[in-house]
Amino acid sequence: MRRSLLVALFVCLLFALSLAAQEPSRGPDGGTSIHVSGIEVLAIPDKPFSATDTIEWTRTLEDGSTINLHLDAAMARDSRGRVYRENHNFVPVGSKDQAPLYEIHLYDPVSRSQLLCNGRVYRCILSDFTPRTFFDATPEGTYDHGTRTLTRESLGSSVIEGLYVTGTREITTLVAGAAGNVRPIVATREYWYSDELQINLAVTRIDPGSGKQVIRVSHIVRGDPDPHLWDVPIGFKVRDARASARQGR
Repeated sequence: MRRSLLVALFVCLLFALSLAAQEPSRGPDGGTSIHVSGIEVLAIPDKPFSATDTIEWTRTLEDGSTINLHLDAAMARDSRGRVYRENHNFVPVGSKDQAPLYEIHLYDPVSRSQLLCNGRVYRCILSDFTPRTFFDATPEGTYDHGTRTLTRESLGSSVIEGLYVTGTREITTLVAGAAGNVRPIVATREYWYSDELQINLAVTRIDPGSGKQVIRVSHIVRGDPDPHLWDVPIGFKVRDARASARQGR
């Protein structure tokens, strides 16, 4: 009886091993991610402000349903041109949860350094920073061996948050077959620019691949923000990567 039980267990073990051998091996799958950029803030001195950067992101799925996501992120710039930015994860529109903060980015054009602080591991990386003080717009025309075309049109003027803004629509067309696409792909970008602050106060991006993104700047407060925004967050450790990066170059 005992021997029969041992034989049965041995047969079951062989069967389990044979199933494991037939099953294909599995490795980690990185999946697909889309990065949604907020309003770009250049390191321009003497134009200080603080504000909220709000992003509404709508994606349409293959079955016709939609996903609506939302986040609010603080941003600021002081009279020295230092820039404070937050990165948050999205939450569903209508959710009572706050969009979780996972990263803080501090730019300093005076010391030509930037500090990227990761809220998941409580660590910051200090690296070199080359400040930009103007937007370098791509000229209208045809690019990539005739496969991509960029055109612009004026949307006139308006007022956002009490600031005068001028609007522009950009249309980018990718010809059929350029990227495996059966039909031409048309993406549009509308932005409303404040010359007084030298930032866009509203941007709408519509792309068949990534959906519709509506970004707006609100709760603008003129003047220098709290200088402690540029302090290393409490409890974070800093790793200076500048020397190793220079040696690598």
